[in-house]
Amino acid sequence: MNSYDKTWRKDPNAVLPYTRIWTDWLTDGDTIATSTWTASDPDITIDTSTNDDTTTTAWLSGGTAGETYLLTNRITTTNGYTEDRTFRILVGER
Repeated sequence: MNSYDKTWRKDPNAVLPYTRIWTDWLTDGDTIATSTWTASDPDITIDTSTNDDTTTTAWLSGGTAGETYLLTNRITTTNGYTEDRTFRILVGER
């Protein structure tokens, strides 16, 4: 078992949203207060990000075909809990 939440695929020319639904981790009555995204390499860009009470989304651009990047989402909840999830982004021509 690895420490990655999931693997996403991306074309190097695409600008698309990638969403994490946190309902499986949030406790009853707790919601997402803040969300930050970081990328392992500047070749892949987080153009913008948003969140609501239970989901977080990052819009990604760039990346080099044949490369794998790590994208980490850190949330803090209204109850004061903090958690990270890391995803692999496999970039390839589609």
